[in-house]
Amino acid sequence: MAVIAMKVEIILNNKKQFLDLLLLADEQEDMIDKYLDRGDMFALYDGNLKSLCVVTREDDGIYELKNIATYEKYQGQGYGRQLVKFIFEYYKGKCKTMIVGTGDSPLIIQFYKNCGFVMSHYIRNFFIDNYDHQIFECGKQLIDQVYLKKDFP
Repeated sequence: MAVIAMKVEIILNNKKQFLDLLLLADEQEDMIDKYLDRGDMFALYDGNLKSLCVVTREDDGIYELKNIATYEKYQGQGYGRQLVKFIFEYYKGKCKTMIVGTGDSPLIIQFYKNCGFVMSHYIRNFFIDNYDHQIFECGKQLIDQVYLKKDFP
């Protein structure tokens, strides 16, 4: 039986081909459009596509993990964590601080904490002010955006 190695590819063109997966993490296309072209996209394959993320440069030494998504049937198997580990290594030396904004969902916040992020700040009413519909995570309406960060030496 052949063993298929996990690999990460940097996607430079036709990023919209991954819209179905991007929409799992950010469910409004015009919000994705605000960062997709200016972001670096990474796709994790383990035989086939499992997970992807988009990272943007926000300032000198400051990068933001804008979107990370794993197909639902592969969630909880470590693919997202492997992708975060890859981007930490990829931006080593360039990144002083990696930030990520997410909904106030204990499950998602714990994922980021397990990846080495710590709480940073909140943006009040972010999901109310920026999305054209209510967004729910684990049965709870998302209102405020929670920011976490990871500093690098």
